[in-house]
Amino acid sequence: MTHESRCIAVFDSGLGGLTVVHALRRRLPAEDLVYFGDTARVPYGTKSPETVLRFAREDCDFLLRFNPKLLVVACNTASAAALPELESSVPVPIVGVVKPGAAAAARRAGGRRIAVIATEATVNSNAYKRAIRELGCDAPVVQRACPLFVPCVEEGRDASDAIVQALAREYLQPLIPLAPAVMILGCTHYPLLRDAIAAVMGPKVALVDSGEETARGVEELLRQQALLARAETVGSLTCYVSDNPQRLREVGQRFLCEPIRDVTCVSPEEFHAGESAHV
Repeated sequence: MTHESRCIAVFDSGLGGLTVVHALRRRLPAEDLVYFGDTARVPYGTKSPETVLRFAREDCDFLLRFNPKLLVVACNTASAAALPELESSVPVPIVGVVKPGAAAAARRAGGRRIAVIATEATVNSNAYKRAIRELGCDAPVVQRACPLFVPCVEEGRDASDAIVQALAREYLQPLIPLAPAVMILGCTHYPLLRDAIAAVMGPKVALVDSGEETARGVEELLRQQALLARAETVGSLTCYVSDNPQRLREVGQRFLCEPIRDVTCVSPEEFHAGESAHV
């Protein structure tokens, strides 16, 4: 197998990472993708940093069985809590979602205020604020945890749902007087609630989808390293979950915007023992 023909491996705590997969599929249609959603242990956003790091290491170990050419941490919480440690231990290039989103926000803010909405763990880590400062951007940054957005999306609720709209008002209205120019959707689940978020914040606030920016960064990295798949090929998508594969097939279509057929549930024994039926 040539280096460029190897897959891109992607993981998230649940289904939200499929928004990143969707962006990758649109930008890099020739690439084979392997996705793992840790649906038995979602959400990561309320876990301690130590637990998130342990889960992220286990997710990487599982995906490394597929001999990927690159690994994407399509989880803001894991990117915030675990990426530095993963970068030093994973033997392939690894990309998170925080830095690309921060870079896009810094470009678009023009020095004006940036708002970050994310899980509790991501907010507490200050990962987006650090990433924005490391870019030399001194724009004011305000953060807001929106912990119930993830379970709402995982339950299949969308932006038109009355509960989602009520939560959006509760979480986001305190940010309106601060007049942010840009808001980072700092969780891969949040793009599915984009319309509800935009309805509260208004048209003057630019929303940054970290998943879209991550896909752009992956393409550039693969191009730089001459690892892009041949353009004439058609990429495949294989999905693994740690619980309830039928739910991924049903709800995951909303994230991916296409049917999901190839889904395998990985038992705890397989997950930890290094065995998989498809490897």
